[in-house]
Amino acid sequence: MRYRSLGRTGMEVSAHCLGTMMFGAVGNPDHDACVRIIHAALDRGINFIDTADMYSAGESEEIVGKALRGRRDDVVLATKVHFQMGEGRNRSGNSRRWIVRAVEDSLRRLDTEWIDLYQVHRPDPTTDVEETLSVLGDLVRAGKIRAFGCSTFPAEELVEAHHTADRRALPRFRTEQPPYSVLARGIEADVLPVAQRYGMGVLTWSPLASGFLSGRYRLGGSIDLTSGRAALTPARFDPAIPGNLAKLEAVEKLVELADGIGCTLPELAVAFPLAHPAVTSAIIGPRTMEQLESLVGGASLVLDDAALDRIDEIVPPGTNLYHPDGVWRPQALADAALRRRPLGDRAAG
Repeated sequence: MRYRSLGRTGMEVSAHCLGTMMFGAVGNPDHDACVRIIHAALDRGINFIDTADMYSAGESEEIVGKALRGRRDDVVLATKVHFQMGEGRNRSGNSRRWIVRAVEDSLRRLDTEWIDLYQVHRPDPTTDVEETLSVLGDLVRAGKIRAFGCSTFPAEELVEAHHTADRRALPRFRTEQPPYSVLARGIEADVLPVAQRYGMGVLTWSPLASGFLSGRYRLGGSIDLTSGRAALTPARFDPAIPGNLAKLEAVEKLVELADGIGCTLPELAVAFPLAHPAVTSAIIGPRTMEQLESLVGGASLVLDDAALDRIDEIVPPGTNLYHPDGVWRPQALADAALRRRPLGDRAAG
């Protein structure tokens, strides 16, 4: 396993990061089995683990905490804050009030005294980014977190956050965690260049494109929309939806490419993000031991220029064949009122 500097944090992390979204009720509810997967990943040289408070309503963090007992010092541990936790108001978002509470909850579930990388899971249009950066800086000074970053922030939000940090003399986001795969390359046009400009570490998620690059879903094959990831987001997998046809057609070409270079489709998919100079680490999110072994088995795979050129032909650089973030959209797109003038003010004359 190779290791890379995580931006300018001074921490070195493995090129594969173990994602734990599938540990707990949403994926694998067997805590002992999940702990064994985490230990197997550590034994294979992975020293970077990513989780979030909202993964299975905190259960994922609890599993990670169990697995790291006695091994905590050897691991760069990352978690996130933003999404609703439990019922009631003010239990989500990026406000000082919620972050101060949420970090204590995460520390308790993770059974640790500190978090190495605390990430803001999504932007919050109701909270000034200055407030978010301010409280995160306070948590660094208090020793509760070592560094902080963001996840799935558009390029313009990254620029605004860095500009605000400079203007207000606040600490800045040190990392970004965007979705990135062969089928979702949109961040190549903006997010990745911005991250490079600011010296940010980048840990990418969903290299298997929500399972489309696992080899499980093929053109002309039947797709069970009642189980696995397809049950969670059927619109991404339903072959009756025209947009999914482009993904299935691309998969067939990628399978042919993988066969030609002597690797599996998942190995090809996980190697792809690591070829970009802006990417520090690619998150792999296995649910079973078999899935972990199939992903880390290709850690030494090198995609040469010919392979990357062929990928560019199949899915052009900067192109998304689907919207990679299924749980959040910019408010400017989600709220129609922000895109429409009052009825009486729409005419030109």
